Amino acid sequence: MEPVSLQDFVCALDLASLPRVLRVCSGVYFQGSIYEISGNECCLSTGDLIKVTQVRLQKVVCENPGTGRTIEIPPNFCGHFSPLTGPQSYETLEELLSAATQRSRKLPISFMSTHKITTETRVVPRDQPLLLKDVEEYHRTYRARCVLDTGTQHFTLYLPLSQRGPFWEWEPGAPRPLLQALQDPALSDRLFTCPTLPWQSLLLRPQYEIQAIMHMRRTVVKIPSTLEVDVEDVTASSQHIHFIQPLLLSEALARGGPFPLSAEILEVPEGPPIFLNPWAGFLQKGQRLRVHGLASPPWRILVSTKGRKVPRHFMVSGAYQGKLRRRPREFLTACDLLGALQPGQPLRVVATKDCEVEGLETLSLTSLAVGDRLEVLRPGQAHGAGGQDIDVLVCQRLSDQAEEDEEEEEDYEEIENEDQILLPLYISSSFVEEMNDNRRYSLGDLTAQFSLPCEVKVVAKDGSQPADPLPSFPGLRLEEKIMEPFLVVSFDSNPDMCFELPPRWLDLTVVETEQQPGQPTGPSVVATVEELTEAFYYTLRKLPAFENQPPPPRPPKGQGLSGQKKQSGKNKSGQSCQVSEQQQAPLLPKAKMKTLPQGATDSASMYSKVAAHRKGLRHTKPITDPDDDEHDYEEIHEKFQNTL
Repeated sequence: MEPVSLQDFVCALDLASLPRVLRVCSGVYFQGSIYEISGNECCLSTGDLIKVTQVRLQKVVCENPGTGRTIEIPPNFCGHFSPLTGPQSYETLEELLSAATQRSRKLPISFMSTHKITTETRVVPRDQPLLLKDVEEYHRTYRARCVLDTGTQHFTLYLPLSQRGPFWEWEPGAPRPLLQALQDPALSDRLFTCPTLPWQSLLLRPQYEIQAIMHMRRTVVKIPSTLEVDVEDVTASSQHIHFIQPLLLSEALARGGPFPLSAEILEVPEGPPIFLNPWAGFLQKGQRLRVHGLASPPWRILVSTKGRKVPRHFMVSGAYQGKLRRRPREFLTACDLLGALQPGQPLRVVATKDCEVEGLETLSLTSLAVGDRLEVLRPGQAHGAGGQDIDVLVCQRLSDQAEEDEEEEEDYEEIENEDQILLPLYISSSFVEEMNDNRRYSLGDLTAQFSLPCEVKVVAKDGSQPADPLPSFPGLRLEEKIMEPFLVVSFDSNPDMCFELPPRWLDLTVVETEQQPGQPTGPSVVATVEELTEAFYYTLRKLPAFENQPPPPRPPKGQGLSGQKKQSGKNKSGQSCQVSEQQQAPLLPKAKMKTLPQGATDSASMYSKVAAHRKGLRHTKPITDPDDDEHDYEEIHEKFQNTL
């Protein structure tokens, strides 16, 4: 086949003969870095092979042959087109009449002019059909007697045979739809007429979109037929050519296989590694894989280790068969207690840090000591010191068994009111869960019965995994349940090493290969524990599932230390005089108090709080001198030296 333009090839193409293989004979390149424009391929090199799989009509450009004006119509245009029999134009009426006589055509003859015709009686618009009825002699010249049909009237016109056109013989054939008019090879480059369009004659210029496959292109290439490139049909001599079409794992997952799928890695996505398992180093270009199918179940648990300075992070599959035992949870704030509170499940905790509750108007207990036992009842609100409402947790202090026996005769409601504690959500303390649960849970039962996060200890490893790393850690924190599809993959060189890949986070570019004989039909053992890199772990923490967790509340705004300093600054002169005259004796002990170690004061305070709590007394904040908050020891020391 001789090279032809791409437009001519597509217009004469029989769609039933697809697919066709074309070779680019003269390439085209649009200067610049843009390789694709509007999703269409615009750059083809000489020698490229294109396997045309489908041709779609995009639009049709209708051109007026007289003026060159164009309009566009869609492929679903409903009008009918009648082809005009005249294949060529004539310069004069005499040439038109002579050509018709040579073809044994008899009068009358229908024709039209692409320019307007001006006569003594009337102006004939361009593209207006005329009927040549007869030729008459007038003053020793010949003229044509023509009839103009305007639809409502008939007018007779006399035109000399020397009248210049150009003229087209106009004899409409059978009307046909747009697609039939374009697919008929005999009507190529013919004039048409359509009653619904404003012109009497027009040319049809179809524009197609070619969908093709090219070597090493992952997606189907879309090429406009108007691209100025010459092609040659080489289908007969290219039966042995195999077009390699790359494929993403996400695309294989979206189309549903077919699985198992034998493939070879063409490209690994750039970026830091995701997994720390040994098989992660084998994911390189040229490695052959076997994709067995979708992993089941589709959920994973994000796990972090506890009890180590540098925690490690794992992604544990829902198919993990190890046994777990719950461990007491730790809570650093009252807000964490609120997040762990579940309806119908009692939550009892023990305070592991001394804490003094401030910011509320009335409290039955104003401090917590190490060892205090609480039962979290419900959330609530209380009035703050500034008159604003503060979110709190309503808790019940639990007494020891001995104290409960001594207070057995007291009224229950009075005890409940005295032992009720309101903890503001912003309070910074430390609690540990009080629990007595020695059951052994599977991962599925544990996540179904208890909310995450959850503290556990693996007491029995997964028997299907020869090297289960989870039992070696003293504690694990189950952080979040992630719903994400994974694919079960193995290496051809080591079929027993099966693992799971997430196409969303590790989307390999592969190419399908033929299945080698002797390969196993399914995976033997699939790894259920994958260790994550620290960078990828924090990437997962940015997922919307983690972003929905609300931040802890802020404490209410109060006067604070700054307000006390402003207040004390106003009376600074009066206070310094009073100190120099009346408080000279306590100055030296006060200066010595400043040099005491901080731990001594903290221990004394802690002992007093615990003692007051054990006696069942309310712990009240000691009244202190407001000047103590100033810590203005330097100024006092100078005045003391002056006095001496």
